[in-house]
Amino acid sequence: MAAPIATIDLDLILEHTRQMWDEMRGQQIFLTGGTGFFGCWLVESFLHINRALQLDAKIAVLTRNPTAFAKKCPHLQSDLALTLILGDVRDFEIPSRLHGAEFRYVIHAATESSAKQVAEGQLATLETILRGTERTLQFAATHGTRKFLLTSSGAVYGEQPAGIIHLPEDYAGAPNSLKPSSVYAEGKRAAELLCSLYAHAELECKIARCFAFVGPHLPLDAHFAVGNFLRDAMCGDPIQINGDGTPIRSYLYAADLAIWLWTMLFRAPSMEAFNVGSDEAVSIAGLARTVADTLNSNTPIHIAQQAQPETTVRRYVPSTRKAEQLLGLRPTVPLDEAILRTAAWYGHAARLSNIK
Repeated sequence: MAAPIATIDLDLILEHTRQMWDEMRGQQIFLTGGTGFFGCWLVESFLHINRALQLDAKIAVLTRNPTAFAKKCPHLQSDLALTLILGDVRDFEIPSRLHGAEFRYVIHAATESSAKQVAEGQLATLETILRGTERTLQFAATHGTRKFLLTSSGAVYGEQPAGIIHLPEDYAGAPNSLKPSSVYAEGKRAAELLCSLYAHAELECKIARCFAFVGPHLPLDAHFAVGNFLRDAMCGDPIQINGDGTPIRSYLYAADLAIWLWTMLFRAPSMEAFNVGSDEAVSIAGLARTVADTLNSNTPIHIAQQAQPETTVRRYVPSTRKAEQLLGLRPTVPLDEAILRTAAWYGHAARLSNIK
């Protein structure tokens, strides 16, 4: 069972998006991926803003397991603006009571990005991305949708060249299509192409290329380095770095993520890609030290491999200039504060005993 997102974060999202919501009054939005990290933030921030601004809007959330969603977010179940729709993103059907309803807004955030699933089921991953995106676009095309947001990924650029400090949206690189490990990235590239095929004057398709994030609802037992470091520090265990600690990343706080995604849904031009993330780079070793220092932890940091001088440092850091210049977007919560807020949401180490 997850705790509610802190009011300070929900109010921050409201503060930075308040002027955009009038067009949502009395309207409906359809969301896939409602039980994931992105989805939880979008659903809860929508419901908070809907109440605060008295929008009389509604959100329908596609989920493969409504019971699991209810267990994860029981504090949302009583909100009459929320409808859960049982179905798989690849072939879902709309309940008869909603057949004639218009959904002016659609956000497609359903993608299994688990490193384990991608490694063990490449074909299933590709099928989910492609069929899920096309099915959601078909839904949008037949339900009066005007604005469609795809949560894509910075993975579409392929490996970041050493000479490019921040990846811009017009970088023309790509993943290696001959490697099965590229399946997630290639799937996202094809999903963006599908959007271009469905977009027209009355259906605006917006593309959010998402990088790395930190915040409540981020799994602490998956392949996310910052989540694992938080778990280790909060449990009083050594922070474990499996590699050499040299890769460079950047992290945007989840409340800022929600601000950026809502802004892109409402304000971004159709068929324009925007990076979503922070441009403040930090090494994995530096991230581990920041987690330990921020939480006032004496936790040791164990780095499994020694860095080799001749090894090229791998980077995954976006340029966010386009989002700032065209949409006025910039991070508002610094990394150390984001770590504090995430740790506060998860609570003390006893609550994490089932993760260790």
